[in-house]
Amino acid sequence: MTSRKQFATCLAAVFFSLTGLYIYAAYDDWLGQSRGAGEITGAERDDVLVAAREAELAAIAAGLNESSEKQILFGDLHVHTTFSTDAFLWSLPIYGGEGAHPLADACDYARHCSALDFWAITDHAEVATPKRWEQTKQSIRACNAVSNNGDNPDMVSFVGFEWTQVGQLPDEHYGHKNVIFKGLDDSKLAKRPIASGGITVQALRTNGKDLIPLPLAFGDFPNRQNYFDVRRFLQEAADVDLCDADTPINDLPASCFEIAETPGALIDSLEAQNLDPLVIPHGTSWGFYTPTGVTFDKHLKAENRPEKMELVEIMSGHGNSEEYRSFKSILDYDIDTMLGVCPQPGADYLPVCWRAGEIIKSRCLADGDGEVECEARAAKTRRMTAGRSVAAHLSIPGTAIEEWLDAGQCRDCFLPSFGHRPGNSVQYALAIRNFDDPENPTRLNWGIIASSDNHRARPGTGYKNIDRLRTTEAVRVREGWVDRIYPKDEKSSEPLNLDMNEMMNRGFGATELERQASFWTTGGLAAVHSKGRAREEVFAAIKRRETYGTSGARILLWFNTKDGVPMGSTTKQAQSPVFEVKAVGAHKQKPGCADETVDALGADRIQKLCANECFNPANERMKITRFEIVRIRPQITAGESVDNLIEDPWKTIACNDIGNGCSATFTDPEFAGSDRMATYYARAIQEPSLKINADNLRCTYDEKGNCTKVDICYGDARTEADDDCLGEIEERAWSSPIYVEHVNGK
Repeated sequence: MTSRKQFATCLAAVFFSLTGLYIYAAYDDWLGQSRGAGEITGAERDDVLVAAREAELAAIAAGLNESSEKQILFGDLHVHTTFSTDAFLWSLPIYGGEGAHPLADACDYARHCSALDFWAITDHAEVATPKRWEQTKQSIRACNAVSNNGDNPDMVSFVGFEWTQVGQLPDEHYGHKNVIFKGLDDSKLAKRPIASGGITVQALRTNGKDLIPLPLAFGDFPNRQNYFDVRRFLQEAADVDLCDADTPINDLPASCFEIAETPGALIDSLEAQNLDPLVIPHGTSWGFYTPTGVTFDKHLKAENRPEKMELVEIMSGHGNSEEYRSFKSILDYDIDTMLGVCPQPGADYLPVCWRAGEIIKSRCLADGDGEVECEARAAKTRRMTAGRSVAAHLSIPGTAIEEWLDAGQCRDCFLPSFGHRPGNSVQYALAIRNFDDPENPTRLNWGIIASSDNHRARPGTGYKNIDRLRTTEAVRVREGWVDRIYPKDEKSSEPLNLDMNEMMNRGFGATELERQASFWTTGGLAAVHSKGRAREEVFAAIKRRETYGTSGARILLWFNTKDGVPMGSTTKQAQSPVFEVKAVGAHKQKPGCADETVDALGADRIQKLCANECFNPANERMKITRFEIVRIRPQITAGESVDNLIEDPWKTIACNDIGNGCSATFTDPEFAGSDRMATYYARAIQEPSLKINADNLRCTYDEKGNCTKVDICYGDARTEADDDCLGEIEERAWSSPIYVEHVNGK
């Protein structure tokens, strides 16, 4: 008997020792595995398909009396793989993820699923390591090598990275910028991706792998390897030595981790390496991470090098950043007390801080407290939450997301970004000038594109609005994990006074991850008028700003002056030019994938990447219903209100499209006598069609226009997995502006 007990005791000791060793090995990162860039398997796209597209476009151009010297090419300049932290997280099983999305998948998807002409990889620099940067370069080179057709390749792939800056306060927030390089040789690329400073890098450097708590792995034990791998992924980035701030850029080794705190510092580093890449702001009005009260004005400071930001991404799968509105989410802020002045609600906007006060007041009244006490508590709540920016919702403990209604959202914007920040919109940015040098005020001189910002290695997803959980950023949190991923404090009728450190410690948890699930769409596309398909020609066209963006549909768009000034250009005139705008709707889509695509990629890969749905154009096209012309007259004095400078739409031109597109001309009779510059751009609007999350929160409105109930597209089992939350929308294309300076110089 004694021997049996001794044996059992010994066995238990061995078991607990092995368990302890296993846990130690997991914690100390012995079990995590590094993930690579994957293997490209798809063949080159058939030359016949490329030639057929070119011939069709030439015939359409001829029918509209447009030159066929340039062809319209479509691409996606904003794509992430699981070399990005957020992409890696969304791939985890607890988020309903499919597993790794390596760079090779993006290459095959762009070439065969979405059939793009060009694309760029833009993984986050904040978790880049020398090894990942080398793998990125090699994978993009391999993707390009698939095409053997010399100066007329089936697809061009560009190397890039994302500088992902987030500031806690408006004055220190610059937002995200994509950096995209023309060439593929090491001498034409940055030695290393350049990260932003701030909370993202601070959190990584402080916590490393522990940003993903080890208990997650043991709570989802059958899938534990995924969690071990993401912990290693984070720790590998945290372990890279910081670059020496006192060493000249060109003397730094490629193996260090470089940080640039501002856009100017980013561009200065690139110039020091004799590089002239594209630097593209994006997601500018996305309130998920953008502080309340932010504006684009500081970008126009000379030290931030605004002249080097030649394009702006007007829309992505995170929403549309185009439109300016006069509403404000905060009126004033005291940094010492973290209290703000909350605006009253209007007919078109319900501030989050105001809604927070109403929630607390209703709870207070339900507790039986008096009207005076409850109103005082609501006023206190409004001041407190106005100062908590993106974390305002956390100040109201135990709140269901439905209680927020449409607080903080633009009610009449086209596919708006979540928590739309009008002061950081594209229209606002085009309306402002910098008067630090009064004799030479500066402005932004942007071309316009759109992109997907896809985090599943799927460039150009907008060709079909299907499969929400694959083609958008939507996740489906595994049953039983919602409360762990989105923890809520105990419900209370008193607001919670969060300090800055606590908000920072919550990381992603300080943002409204749940409610924004209703704002994910398939995103947009970039289009260029290029002289050819070669890398140099595509990049040159982008640099000339002969670009436009679409909300995902492949609308053909031309916008120029009668005397040949193309979109994206600046001209000086005494009289208004005569403008021409022409557009043809996107192809309707046939179900499935063409036989040629299946042959090139293989049936198994088609199913895994494309879900058996590819860009598969029918002969018939959608119709263009109208053009909307936007006129913006930039400031002529410092502090001039932009409210009356942005006219959207300034002019609407109806189309009678019978299947061949639409053409129109217009001029501005007020320009000559105005003695001031004007900026014009065109929107081509397509007939209604269905799009994922087109109606965002799907509000029910009362007779006064107030949202009284929401029908959220949830990121968990409350919305069926096969529910794509479709709504009707008018897909569109945005031209780059034509900037018309007045000869009188204002």
